[in-house]
Amino acid sequence: MPVIEINGTEIWYEDTGGSGETVLFHHGYTGSHDTWPPVIERLGDERRYVLMDGRGAGDSGRPDDGRYTLEQYTADVIRLVDALGIDTFTYVGHSMGGGIGFLLGLEHGDRLDRLVLVAPIPSGGIATPPELRDEALALWNDGNEDELLRQRMMGAARPEAIDEQRVKAGVARTLSVSPGHYEQSWESMQAFDVTERLGELRTPTLIIAGAADGLAKANVEDYLRLPKVTLQVFNRVGHSIPSEVPDEFAAVLSDFFDNGLVTAGVLAKRIANG
Repeated sequence: MPVIEINGTEIWYEDTGGSGETVLFHHGYTGSHDTWPPVIERLGDERRYVLMDGRGAGDSGRPDDGRYTLEQYTADVIRLVDALGIDTFTYVGHSMGGGIGFLLGLEHGDRLDRLVLVAPIPSGGIATPPELRDEALALWNDGNEDELLRQRMMGAARPEAIDEQRVKAGVARTLSVSPGHYEQSWESMQAFDVTERLGELRTPTLIIAGAADGLAKANVEDYLRLPKVTLQVFNRVGHSIPSEVPDEFAAVLSDFFDNGLVTAGVLAKRIANG
């Protein structure tokens, strides 16, 4: 698959091409583009899909220059679409990729057709007890694949739907990210705070949350803050929504792509206009 040098780093991407509207997918913290192919298979081929790996993760380069921040990842997205000749696009971001989505909407709203935030980090940043972060850091530093796999398997809200081989591949991706990505991305997510600016975000937005995800409450709170937004919450689904319920997830995306933002306000205008 191709790579392109963006802001001093080789960024992996895949572009299906075509003349339809463009949808760009970005993974979450320690994730990769592996999240998305099963979803894209279910979406059909009438659109142009672009996948990318953030710097320090997946199949992208691993620079040592300390630029692993949400702001840098956002700049990389814009530079990639510029290089591919894409004027406007729909952005789909999972978890940390949702934080990138907030910044895209606030700083580059003129480039976005729609915005999809999938279990996004909260607009006010992540807040994890230090002891939990220390435990995760120790597992990552030790390369403890067995324990990471056990936690992900046991933490699945729908264990009957889990593909163990995909989970193993996800653990391997987590352990492969660069130290800069692992440490500095986390620090950037902790420091992230755009809550007071959400009223400025005018891009039609869909938030997709998992009811069994620890971020669900924050996702709903951000839904209430955004001016042009709709919400989908999946019952008995955790943080890894695209992997846990790919059929349902793809159906929600397709509906949003086809029908746009449908809210009570939209329906009221429809009635008023006859």
